[in-house]
Amino acid sequence: MTHPINILERYWKFTDFRPLQEDIINAVINNEDTFALLPTGGGKSVCFQIPALAKEGICIVISPLVALMKDQVNALLNKGIKAIALTSGIPNKEIDTLLDNCIYGNYKFLYLSPERLQQELVQDRIRQMNVNLIAVDEAHCISQWGNDFRPAYKNINILRQLHPTVNVIALTASATPEVVEDIITELDFISPKVFKQSFYRPNIAYMVFEEEDKYFRLEAILIKNKQPSIIYVRNRRLTLEITQYLESKNITSTYYHGGLNNTVKDQHLNDWLSSKKQVMVATNAFGMGIDKSDVKTVIHINLPDSIESYFQEAGRAGRDEAKAYAVILKNKNDNIALNNQFLKVLPTVDFVKIVYRKLCSYFQISYGEGSYQTFDFNFNDFCKTYKFNTVTTYNTLNILDNTSVITLSKQFNKRIEVQFLISSHALFKYLDSHKDFDIIIKSILRTYGGIFEHSTKINSSLISDKAGIKETRLIKVLEQLAKDEIITLLINKTDAQITFIEPREDEKTINRIASIITQQNTLKQKQVKAVLDYVNNDQLCKSIQLLTYFGEKNIEPCGICSVCISAKAKPKTDFKIVKNKIIESLEFGDKNSKTLFKTLPFTEADINKTLKTLLEEDIIVITKTNSYKLKHI
Repeated sequence: MTHPINILERYWKFTDFRPLQEDIINAVINNEDTFALLPTGGGKSVCFQIPALAKEGICIVISPLVALMKDQVNALLNKGIKAIALTSGIPNKEIDTLLDNCIYGNYKFLYLSPERLQQELVQDRIRQMNVNLIAVDEAHCISQWGNDFRPAYKNINILRQLHPTVNVIALTASATPEVVEDIITELDFISPKVFKQSFYRPNIAYMVFEEEDKYFRLEAILIKNKQPSIIYVRNRRLTLEITQYLESKNITSTYYHGGLNNTVKDQHLNDWLSSKKQVMVATNAFGMGIDKSDVKTVIHINLPDSIESYFQEAGRAGRDEAKAYAVILKNKNDNIALNNQFLKVLPTVDFVKIVYRKLCSYFQISYGEGSYQTFDFNFNDFCKTYKFNTVTTYNTLNILDNTSVITLSKQFNKRIEVQFLISSHALFKYLDSHKDFDIIIKSILRTYGGIFEHSTKINSSLISDKAGIKETRLIKVLEQLAKDEIITLLINKTDAQITFIEPREDEKTINRIASIITQQNTLKQKQVKAVLDYVNNDQLCKSIQLLTYFGEKNIEPCGICSVCISAKAKPKTDFKIVKNKIIESLEFGDKNSKTLFKTLPFTEADINKTLKTLLEEDIIVITKTNSYKLKHI
């Protein structure tokens, strides 16, 4: 057996393991059931990849995220290691071939989702494989009290039945003590070796600032810290809005969200990874598998939905161990916004039943039918048709997806169908006077047979690549051809695709998952409360608050967070003086907070605190232009 350090040097080009990695790897190689709790950036994948490479046979890796599977498989392939991911959308015939490759083709890794594991074909082939290890990534998904609970994870035990002598390693970056116990129980570990690396990051300063003008503070932070940064926002609109604002302030910025096509995503990501752009403004769709070591600041301009997700996102700062900052900007509206966004829109069991029934009607699925049928899905049209609240409905679809009633691929698609209406002779005559259309039409004709006989779905990306033009140009040409009655053209824009997993059974279908819906609503309420407790507690060290949430004890104050800095010895502020100076300044006219910060000899925190008091005492008011004004003037 090749020694683990030699495998690390050969494939990863490192000469030393990170903390706990070697101990975890040795436990796995010794056939122990192993639990590894390593924070974001702790190098979890190496802990199962190296033991799998050290042994004969193939490692089965269970992962919940297609993007994460693809990233890890591509990384392995780039190292010359044979790996396969069974993602959704692969035809059964092709799956058959891929699984045969795993049996006979000397592959080392097979990545698949827990839902894919339920297929008999997959189980039959796995039974024939020489499996050397079972790795359960993002293992917190197996626990009902874990972030992103996936009921299908509870069926992973099938692998233990198929290969009862093979040991299992479970890995996660975020788990409370309750979740850790759940994982060990659900995976039927016997005398498990448990490795927990402290979540303490001594180089990260966790900061929470109360800000009326978040953009002003955002600008100040990024000008002071010019190294790579990530700004997390709650919706897609804000990614573009903040990017444009920062660019207007000469701070280079780009953006990322789930609605961008892959070409744009890759371009924006590469601009940031290569440091052409200082800032990445993103929704939480960004970050999984992204390993940029020199991120200086991670800023949340909206409150996160859970401590688990916040800790993972904040942990993308300072992986080079240099001083870094994880900042939350909050104001008085955020508590209400968090409740409105995550609690008021939690779907009840009854609402889930209604949406499921209407979804079946929308696609005209009869009772007892529909299993494994796939449909293009226009989400906005669906909500408009049945007058549903979009956010609550979206949350409902996610529940149906997570509980394997449906699968929902969240992506923006253009479905383009074309049929030529004129003969080929007439078409080439038309091209005599439209020579700039020549390469486009020929690319279509040489790609799709039968396009004169019937309406044919075309791949706009493929045709534009063949013709050497942009997709926008292709669409304009197609629209002109339709106007000239050369073709029929149908362009449908869809938000997603939906595949029904189970046959339609209306209430019976939802009754089976009713307890999960209720329990997940309770969990979300607890998570939101934990976030509010964290951002509003300005008495206890922020690092202590976070680590206590994850079950760590006897923690010393970090000395660098916003609470610790405020508590450091300094002259006690006489708020009467601050109050009088603000009133005196406003007697000469209205002023915004920026002007007060620049002109008064006090900290921003003291000025903000005093302004809040003056507002509560009804001495000042906020004008329409967000300036402060004395009420009696």
